[in-house]
Amino acid sequence: MTAPRRAGKKTAYREMTVQGFALDSLSQTPMVLLKNDDADSTFPIWLTTLESVAIAAELINRDAVAERGCGDLITCLFEQMQVKVQSISFDALEGSVLDAVVILSGERGEMRVKVRACEAIVMAIKYSLPIRVAEEVLNRASILNVDAEDGIRENDAGRFVRLLEELDPKDMGKYPM
Repeated sequence: MTAPRRAGKKTAYREMTVQGFALDSLSQTPMVLLKNDDADSTFPIWLTTLESVAIAAELINRDAVAERGCGDLITCLFEQMQVKVQSISFDALEGSVLDAVVILSGERGEMRVKVRACEAIVMAIKYSLPIRVAEEVLNRASILNVDAEDGIRENDAGRFVRLLEELDPKDMGKYPM
């Protein structure tokens, strides 16, 4: 689905990168942590189990593609169509749902594609791009202040991996292939 451009005032964005993954100690829910360049704030994005699996699959696929030396399907399609991922952004927060947009550019100009937050995160990982987060989103969402000394604890990443390893396929629903 193509996302319309927002008319009116210009939105201010802060560039953030995927810093790592953690497990919320209270809810035992996996989350992605985005951090800005100044490293003064961390933006947590809580994930469902299926979203966690999708991101983990992308990380595994990235390693496999690097070993094989060939691109994945989307990358190959983009190359054939001469399309480039320009930017990824979180434009708004509606309730607890992030509005994510991937901006593609090619021969026909620029195209804004509205995607789910986890798909935007996967694209950021896949193409090593920062995610532009609207200041409005940062102001409305929960922000973790992570000191450089504390950082993201390694045991959180380990707990995230254990969660993925212990997933029962029955918990994820049944989807025909």
